[in-house]
Amino acid sequence: MKQVDLTVGRVAERCGVKVSTLHFYEEKGLIHSSRNQGNQRRYKKDVLRRVSLIKAAQKMGVSLEEIKSALATLPENRTPTNEDWAALASHWKQGLNERIQYLENLRDLLTGCIGCGCLSMGNCPIYNENDKLSEQGPGPVLLDKK
Repeated sequence: MKQVDLTVGRVAERCGVKVSTLHFYEEKGLIHSSRNQGNQRRYKKDVLRRVSLIKAAQKMGVSLEEIKSALATLPENRTPTNEDWAALASHWKQGLNERIQYLENLRDLLTGCIGCGCLSMGNCPIYNENDKLSEQGPGPVLLDKK
């Protein structure tokens, strides 16, 4: 039985994304299409699983670059299996746990500051008078402390 290729509109509808998102994913090398005789994109049905994986990883905070690198480890650019997903998710779990810890720290620092009721500069854990913290490095060094 011949496999029916899906139009870009059908893939977008099935995956709950915009057509422009599929074009973007393709431009970034995350998914692939072929062209029919009228030069219109056509996708194999397994792209549905691949787009779903991309969306799930993005919801976990995994960057498209990280997703692309992970998908590149699959033989012949195949669609991930359940076992592949388990391995990819396990790999991303550490980064997710680190982001959760960072957000919890951020939440706790901001609650303390806002909780005083006056946003006192003397008590605010993120106030940086005269940029004293620049000696410790760039960016939000107090928020990055673990």
